Amino acid sequence: MSIDTDSIRQAAAIPIRNGTICLVTSRSGKRWVVPKGGMEPGKTAGEIALQEAWEEAGLTGVLQREPVGSFLYEKFGSQHLVTVFLMRVTEETDTWPEDDFRERVWVSPAEAIDRIDDEGLREIIRSTVTGNGSKSGRVKIS
Repeated sequence: MSIDTDSIRQAAAIPIRNGTICLVTSRSGKRWVVPKGGMEPGKTAGEIALQEAWEEAGLTGVLQREPVGSFLYEKFGSQHLVTVFLMRVTEETDTWPEDDFRERVWVSPAEAIDRIDDEGLREIIRSTVTGNGSKSGRVKIS
């Protein structure tokens, strides 16, 4: 899928704590995803990634300065371009804005790759978190 200038722009966080990744269920509850959301006027991709981590998973933390990658997906006939950041989690709350319809789970990077449907996101996790992809940009999580 080639990048279209009309792509809907989004930002995502891969929340990391103690060697694990936090996944949340999609709005439908049928898939496992990382927190992500659409860009808003006046906000940076990093600000959106942090906002979505809070709203969708009840997590706060610190983003890596630069994104670790991006991926494309199609939904309802529109192409979405997602900029992805790693986030070191500093706090997890018991309640959060979307806890009524989202489940949150902490899993190993390998299990995250198994649970996530989107190949682009799986590849970002594979190459940046597990170190099993390209040698550039690898990140060890602790």
